[in-house]
Amino acid sequence: MAKPASKLVIVTEKLLLKKIAKIIDEAGATGYTVVDAGGKGSRNVRSSGRPAVSDTDSNVKIEVLTDSREMALKISDEIALQYFDDYSGIAYLCDAEVLSAHKFCGPDGC
Repeated sequence: MAKPASKLVIVTEKLLLKKIAKIIDEAGATGYTVVDAGGKGSRNVRSSGRPAVSDTDSNVKIEVLTDSREMALKISDEIALQYFDDYSGIAYLCDAEVLSAHKFCGPDGC
């Protein structure tokens, strides 16, 4: 059975990953997915297609499924407030449906 959800996507510098993961965890999200990312934006071109000497040269895309839009907005607002003035990054929100809803439920159930 499908369960409605909000998907928050954050694309930012890899060096922020642990700090952003902490914000996600503290907000109560049940998990997230991280993939290497590259592209072009307001702060020029960044590529994940070549080996990086350090994490300062690479980006990540973090996807978070939340059971409420409010939780997704809380996470994105906190990340933007703490990091997006000084680091490259963007966040966007999408409506989603979780197909394996039993894996998505928190400790208190669905």
